[in-house]
Amino acid sequence: MKLHTLRSKLTLSYALIIAIPVAIIMVCMPAYYQYLLERETEALTRNTLTSMTEHIVTYLEQLEQITYLPYFSPELMQALITKNTSDYSSNTDFVKYPVELSLNTFLPAFLLTYGNNLSAALLLTQNGDVYSQTNGLSDVVEDYPFFEQPWYLQTVQADGKATFISTHHQDYFTAPLTKRVFSVARVIKDPESLRPLAVIMADAQTSLLDEIVIKDFGVRSISAILNEKGEVFYSTAPLSEHIIKEISSAGVSQVKDSGESYVVISKPIRQANWKMVALLSKSELREKVEWMYIVGLLFAFIGLLLTLLLLRYVSRWIVGPFLQMKQAMKQVERGNFQVRLEPVGKDEIASLGYSFNHMIDTINELIQKEYVAVLNEKEMRFRALQAQIEPHFLFNTLNGFFALNRIGEKKKLEEAILSLSSLLRYTLVQENWTTIGETFTFLRKYCGLQQLRFDDRLEFSLQFDPRITEFKIPKLLLQPLVENAIIHGIEPSALPCRLVVDAGLEQKGEDCLYIKIEDSGVGFLEPAAELEDSIGLRNVQERLKFAYPSAAFNIHSSPGIGTTVTIRIPLKDVEK
Repeated sequence: MKLHTLRSKLTLSYALIIAIPVAIIMVCMPAYYQYLLERETEALTRNTLTSMTEHIVTYLEQLEQITYLPYFSPELMQALITKNTSDYSSNTDFVKYPVELSLNTFLPAFLLTYGNNLSAALLLTQNGDVYSQTNGLSDVVEDYPFFEQPWYLQTVQADGKATFISTHHQDYFTAPLTKRVFSVARVIKDPESLRPLAVIMADAQTSLLDEIVIKDFGVRSISAILNEKGEVFYSTAPLSEHIIKEISSAGVSQVKDSGESYVVISKPIRQANWKMVALLSKSELREKVEWMYIVGLLFAFIGLLLTLLLLRYVSRWIVGPFLQMKQAMKQVERGNFQVRLEPVGKDEIASLGYSFNHMIDTINELIQKEYVAVLNEKEMRFRALQAQIEPHFLFNTLNGFFALNRIGEKKKLEEAILSLSSLLRYTLVQENWTTIGETFTFLRKYCGLQQLRFDDRLEFSLQFDPRITEFKIPKLLLQPLVENAIIHGIEPSALPCRLVVDAGLEQKGEDCLYIKIEDSGVGFLEPAAELEDSIGLRNVQERLKFAYPSAAFNIHSSPGIGTTVTIRIPLKDVEK
């Protein structure tokens, strides 16, 4: 079979058309779908894990705040100070009674208030006395060596800071209330002399974590919490020693155990130096795409069979008409626009013949219109780009109104609406070009509108060389850049920021008009990524390219310092 003939090329084309989709359907598409499924599941899990760790951190912060309560009880603090005096034991019962009363009544009230979160509480004074309160009938073990326990020494070493104690048994009670608990402890000091007075410890049940930890991430999964030693003290399912050893190491992304493979996603709980870990089953993710391989094989078999039949039929009736078309096209190449085909039938090839004849009839008209169409294309695209800005600007401004309304700034909202009406009158004028002076007047109003929303957080300065007042630039060219600086640079910053817009003349090899937009906001690391995500910046670049092909557009940004956008337009290209 000759490869240069139409029949051979049709055969080869059909082979390629079938081979490529089969390869994609059988291999690439399921693999890509599995990859996307894994990434989406991982992203969802990370977000869920972040939410869970935030809940746990909030819970730990609440426990930490509980240990501050003795400082808010003047009676208790005075009792502790008196209790720790050297001559306390020799005092009369009249002196001891109010002290012991305060110490014995504090923990019951303490546990009554926070009983939903705690199972027990201990108060250990410096002179060795122990006071306890539980949610059940249990007493402290007699002569229990509290002051020799690692958690007690760790708390004393923290010197007044909260200490989170990993899961442990309540072996200091005669009848433990639960199998395991985790605790928070703190040294209570004399506010004036900073002398240690006592240690308070509150026990929380690990079962409370069941209410926080999510057990289902869309696939078979296991959630676990590791303490500062890498030991698992909470898990939604049993974990082997191998898995525990692997996930306790930093940077592990996958583990295997007993033929099962897991994706590992972890999040630190810095409040207590713990780590939250989620294990996602990879085998279940693969099972979700197995049906795609089966459908792909079936589709490939049917497609190959139909292709063989169609190829035999198509190759018969498609070659002849195309040979006629080939001869006609050769005549058109020689400049004979009077040649015509004589199609037979009403099928697609006949329609192609009619279309060919129609093409010859209109080709002269197209030649005449081509030049005008090329000239109009640039103007049409320029208008389309400008039309994108106005709804984008209006959308972001209305979002600002919504924020003012939510915080109850009614007066500022009224002023903002009046400012917006003035700006809309400017944007609704059907002109593509404006002057530098008019542009800066518009920007002052726009920045004033934004300042109503940000108040003292936004300071702006707009200035330009008086010599360029009447220079022409595309309408609304600078507004997206100023808007980007405010929304992406200044709004995320917690500190007051400054926005500067400056325009003037500059000599860099050749005379040029420069426009600089600078903000002292949060900045960013990768300008390329920022441009891909910003409709406004891409729009400005394209409009600048249409209006001034030789213009330069540069962005420089540093995290924590700010962003500077500079536009340079050769003076010879600027209309005056």
